[in-house]
Amino acid sequence: MKKTLIITYYWPPAGGPGVQRWLKFVKYLPEFGIEPVVYCPENPNYPIIDQSLVNEIPDNITILKQTINEPYGLASWFSKGSSKKISSGVIPKAKKQSLIEKAMLYVRGNYFIPDARKNWVQPSVSFLSDYIEKHKIETIITTGPPHSLHLIGLQLKARLGVRWLADFRDPWTTIGYHKDLKLTDSSKAKHIDLEQKVLNTADEIIVTSNHTKNEFQNKTKQPITVITNGYDVHSVRVEVKDEKFTLSHIGSLLSERNPVVLWETLSELIQDDEAFSEAFKLQLIGVVSDDVIESIHQNGLNNHVDVVGYVSHDEALKFQMQSELLLLIEIDSEDTKAIIPGKVFEYIVSETPILAIGPKDADVEQIIKSTNTGTYFNYQQKAQLKLQILNYFEAFKNKTLTVNAIGLQQYSRKVLTQKLSEIIKGR
Repeated sequence: MKKTLIITYYWPPAGGPGVQRWLKFVKYLPEFGIEPVVYCPENPNYPIIDQSLVNEIPDNITILKQTINEPYGLASWFSKGSSKKISSGVIPKAKKQSLIEKAMLYVRGNYFIPDARKNWVQPSVSFLSDYIEKHKIETIITTGPPHSLHLIGLQLKARLGVRWLADFRDPWTTIGYHKDLKLTDSSKAKHIDLEQKVLNTADEIIVTSNHTKNEFQNKTKQPITVITNGYDVHSVRVEVKDEKFTLSHIGSLLSERNPVVLWETLSELIQDDEAFSEAFKLQLIGVVSDDVIESIHQNGLNNHVDVVGYVSHDEALKFQMQSELLLLIEIDSEDTKAIIPGKVFEYIVSETPILAIGPKDADVEQIIKSTNTGTYFNYQQKAQLKLQILNYFEAFKNKTLTVNAIGLQQYSRKVLTQKLSEIIKGR
């Protein structure tokens, strides 16, 4: 068994899609001759907790933990609500930000580069240097965000010459929220410099989308491999679908991820079609920003929306399978074309059609269309969007609303882990 050290911030009981990528890799790596050793914080400030994921940690896995000093505890002393929102990625629109929120964003962006976990870098390098040499570990993997973890890999590479793979679940300097951090020019330059050092020092780069690969190929000559997120086998089953024509969104709906064109379309359908009005329900499972709720109310959807809030992973799977339609939303931006939400892969095996709205030519559009699991629209296609919802509604009434998926096996967690194991072994 080839020992590999995985350096991650998110690990159960953290909730959300970020933790599941490496939890599943760790689950299957031993089947391909890799013994994973996980390094994560002892006392992290996770904005979302999902205790059910603890049960998925494989037995006999070595897990190393070290204390982390994070600023969110101090920030919550000023405003607990704002601190929790910002740490979970919910950033209010600029015109609605309080003075405290503006100050928090400025401090976060300019005094904690690359992110609020930067103080964990030096203690981790000191601890792991001894561990790597003692246990003869040849390969380390860092996964970000938070991208400060890549700085741990950068220093370990310089100190020990260990083989280093850098896994980017999201881009770094082009990720959407960077524009909200009130970065000064010098701070932007520091981010770019650190990104360049990581991309050009790591022995290999792993990304989750083709758009990110294309972006990074303009910044480094190091080999880059796309390994998407995926789906795993599970035992969750539902007997029947919802009686209502339920459109469900699983996951966070942040301020900028607010599809006003959809709310307008649904409002028109409710006003024009009594049968649609009686049958339709919008179900939001996860963190939802106040801006999104306000837009929904402004379009008269108050009596048709159910905001469930965050649920466990198993409960989320049940909602997916019970719903008649699954909603996927991405911000209408060039920067978000590379974003493939982890839930997409659970969506495509849920046997529930997907209704997706996002930027034109996004990577997720190709996945949905190639697997025949739903429809994808950009924000300018209101008429086509409206017609498709009506078509789905007619199929719902006729009890013919089904999915005939194809080519899903390539996105199974086990297949993806085999691909990762080949990189770890140096092919």
